[in-house]
Amino acid sequence: MFNYQQSIRQKIRFGYYAVVVMIVGLSIFTYIELNFLEKKIMYGEAISEFFDATLEIRRFEKNYFLYEKRPDFDENIRYVTKAQELLAANSIAFAAVTSEGQIPALVANLERYKDHMERYEKLIRQKATQPEGENASITAIEKTIRKYGKDILTSAEDISKTERKSLQATLNSSRRVLILSIAALVAMVLVIGQIMAQVIVKPLKLMERTMEKIAEGSFENIRINSRDREVLSLTNAFNKMLRELELRQRHLVQSEKLASLGTLLSGVAHELNNPLSNISSSSQILSEEFDDGSVEFKKELIAQINDQTDRARNIVRSLLEFSRDKEFKKQSLSLNGLLEETIRFVKGQITGNVSVKVDVPLDLMIIADKQRIQQVFLNLIKNAIEAVEGGGVVTVTAAKHSALDKAGEDENSIYNYLKYRGKCTLEEDTVDIQVHDTGPGIPTELLSKIFDPFFTTKDVGKGSGLGLFIVHEIIDEHDGCIGVDSAAGKGTTFLIRLPMK
Repeated sequence: MFNYQQSIRQKIRFGYYAVVVMIVGLSIFTYIELNFLEKKIMYGEAISEFFDATLEIRRFEKNYFLYEKRPDFDENIRYVTKAQELLAANSIAFAAVTSEGQIPALVANLERYKDHMERYEKLIRQKATQPEGENASITAIEKTIRKYGKDILTSAEDISKTERKSLQATLNSSRRVLILSIAALVAMVLVIGQIMAQVIVKPLKLMERTMEKIAEGSFENIRINSRDREVLSLTNAFNKMLRELELRQRHLVQSEKLASLGTLLSGVAHELNNPLSNISSSSQILSEEFDDGSVEFKKELIAQINDQTDRARNIVRSLLEFSRDKEFKKQSLSLNGLLEETIRFVKGQITGNVSVKVDVPLDLMIIADKQRIQQVFLNLIKNAIEAVEGGGVVTVTAAKHSALDKAGEDENSIYNYLKYRGKCTLEEDTVDIQVHDTGPGIPTELLSKIFDPFFTTKDVGKGSGLGLFIVHEIIDEHDGCIGVDSAAGKGTTFLIRLPMK
C-alpha cells in the first residue's frame, strides 16, 4: 500500500495554492463585474444618447413651428430617425430598464410623430395655395405632434432616470460585493494562517520550549505530536543529540569522580595506616607472648586485631562504594555519619593549620543517593579546604527548616536564603546544609558563573571546572537547590536545601 507521509513543505505549498486560488477567483469575479459594469455603462450611454435625441427632436420641433424653416424640419426628422435607430440597436438595454409594452409604444409613437411631421411639412408648403379652412387641419396636426413629442420625451426621461438608478444600484452592489469579497479573502487568509500556525508553528514552538528545558539541564526526550517529516527528522536528531549529551555528561561525572579518587586514596592511605599499625603491633606482641602470656591478654590482643581489621574493611568498603558506578537510588541516610565518612576521605589534604568542624545533630536524616550526595560533600569540603590552605576553618552545619518558618529575620541565620546566589528556595520542609570556609572568598562578579561547566578560578592543571557543575546537577537530581554567599575577603558559604520527603 502507498505510504503517504505529510511534510511541512506540502502544507506550506497547499496554503500557498489555496491563497493563489482565492486571489485568482476574486480576480475572475472582479473581471466579470467590471465587464458587467462596462455593459451597463454602454447601455447607459445609448439611453443617454436617446434622451438627448428626444430633446433635440423637441427643440427643432419648437423652432419649426415658430419659423417654419426647412432646415429645422430636416434636423427634426434626422433626430427622430436617430432615436429609432438607437431603439433598434439597443433593444436589450432598453428592455432591461422598461416595463413590458413600453418600448413598442415608444417605437409606435416615434413612427406616428415622424408621419405627422412629414404631413405637417407638406401642409405648410401648400399653405399658400390651399383654402383658408386648411389652417384648422394644420393646427390639429400641430397639437397631435406636440402630444406625441411630449409623450416621447416623457418616456425617454423615465427610461433615462430608471437607467441612472439601475446603474447606481449596480455600482453600489458591486462596491459591496467587492468589499465583502476582499473581507472574505482576508478572513480566509487569516484562517489559513491560523491553521498553518497550528500545524507548523505549534510543533516548532513546542520544540523551542523543550530546548529551553534542555538548556536548564533537563535531558528528557522530545515528544511532539506531529507526523510531518521535517519535525520527525528534527525530533529524532535532537533526541539522538540528547542521548549523546547525557552519555557524555555521565562520562564527565565519572571522570570527575575518578579525579576525586586521587584525593580519596591519600585520605584512605592515611586512615588505613592507623589500623594496620595497630594490627601489626598486636600481632607482634601476640607472637612474642604466645607461650608466656595469659589467655585474657591474648584474647584482648586478638579482639584489637579484629576491631582494626573491621575498621580497615569499612574504610575500603566506603572507597569501593564511592568509586562503583551504581544506579540512582534514594535512601534514608544519617547526615552526621555521612559527613564524618567523607571527611575521612580528605584527611590527607588537611594540614596542621586547617581545621574542619562538623556541627550536625546526630539524629538528622536526609533522603538521598549515598554515592552521589557524598560526591557533593566531597567536592564542597575539598574546595573549602583548598580555599583555606594557608590556614583557616571549614565548618559544616545543618538543621531542619519548616516551610512555615519566617526566612531572613536574622542575616546570619541558616534560613536567610535570600542572600544566596542561585535558586535556593523550596516551598516545603527541608534539611539545610551549610559548608562555610574562612578563605579569601569569591569576587561578586564571578558568583553567577561558578556553577557553569568548565568555569574555574584555579590555575591551569589544578581544576577542570566541572566540580561545582556536577554538584549543581546532583542536587538538582535530588529535587533540591544550592546557592552561594561570598564576597572577596569574607569567606564563602554554600547552602544546600534537600526536601525532607
